[in-house]
Amino acid sequence: MDAADRRRFLKASAASAAWVALPLPVLAAMGPNDKFDLLLRNANVLDPSQRLSGRRDIGFRYGLVEEIAPTIAAERGARVLDVAGRLVTPGLIDLHCHTYPYGSAIGIPADELVAHQCTTTVVSAGDAGANNFAAYRRFIVPASRTRQYAFVHIALAGLAGFPVPELYNIEYALPEAAARAVAENADMVLGVKVRMSENVIARHGLEPLRRAIKACEMSGVPAKVMCHIGGVADRPMMSQLLDLLRPGDILTHCYSGAPNLAGEGTNIVQDGKLLPAALAAKRRGVIFDIGHGGGSFDYTIAEAAIAQGCPPDTVSSDIHVFSGNTPGMPYLPWVMSKLVGLGFSLSEVVAMATATPARVIARLPKHGTLQVGAPADASILEMVEGPIEFVDTRNNKRTGQMHLRPIGAVVAGVAFGRPYQSPFGVR
Repeated sequence: MDAADRRRFLKASAASAAWVALPLPVLAAMGPNDKFDLLLRNANVLDPSQRLSGRRDIGFRYGLVEEIAPTIAAERGARVLDVAGRLVTPGLIDLHCHTYPYGSAIGIPADELVAHQCTTTVVSAGDAGANNFAAYRRFIVPASRTRQYAFVHIALAGLAGFPVPELYNIEYALPEAAARAVAENADMVLGVKVRMSENVIARHGLEPLRRAIKACEMSGVPAKVMCHIGGVADRPMMSQLLDLLRPGDILTHCYSGAPNLAGEGTNIVQDGKLLPAALAAKRRGVIFDIGHGGGSFDYTIAEAAIAQGCPPDTVSSDIHVFSGNTPGMPYLPWVMSKLVGLGFSLSEVVAMATATPARVIARLPKHGTLQVGAPADASILEMVEGPIEFVDTRNNKRTGQMHLRPIGAVVAGVAFGRPYQSPFGVR
């Protein structure tokens, strides 16, 4: 089978799989005695995809949003959850986190994050490489109620060896192996992850990124690169790296202020000025992702980049077993709160954690929305008004006037916690 035949075969297979796996419209209209599986009442709904803001009730049935209306009678719900005016958004999507426990050295079980993040969908950002991705798919994802997608690491073993750098030996980066893993798992793999910091790749220059791009192209399916920055080897390399990124590729840790091994600032803002290459990348469609983490969000970089034309496209946590213990507290609602403090509206920030990352994932119709027929995913948060102090990963402090507190989540129409469903559904 030549490359063109392979692409046609994979495209047809993906279309067939999508027809089977994707949620179908509700099979029949609700009769007068039918009940919603779960009814959320008294929700302060904010859904940027519909420009919807205000008090609504939401009825979920058969794993989809069945109805959203100003009022739905409580007796129409088999289970009723009164959220008492709290903020309800489409299910929050974390485009960059680490959810391969036991296989990656830094992974946390996705369902354990729900209490802290209200996330209903997460993306494993290169926890697994070609050699250990199958175990993630077979043993971790099926046991999770949280929806999971992934980037395959260009390094064969992903982050299993952390904190030992995975690409000091460039021979661990095998494009052919990564391409095969992407193609064989195209229903859930979005592309290839590569970490480009000097403390990860030593002096291999742009070669790891070139191999990640090659793997995406070799896979024969639509595939994106997620490129991690933070202290690249030298200042010119940052512009060269940006120039290689393609429309749709993701620049994560976009506001990192981490220095290289010589202590130099080598990221997208240098000496207070945004690199022209960064603005050019933004304009051609490279996705700028926060990826806060334990060392990758610097207020001074963010403020300069935003003021000079590079606002973020997506907000993500980079939560893992080390970053979760840092003072910056990179849980997704907390990172969202930091962006509100930087001047973005709450609606803009919610879009960065719902509709926009859903478009990057591009696997489920109406994902990242609360439109009728969308996956029955919702996040419940409390807006806490009042002065609050935030700290970044380089000990810069800023104040805000509100923050988001996680309350709960619904995935595929099943709430985490009460009210419990009988029989209990995995999804």
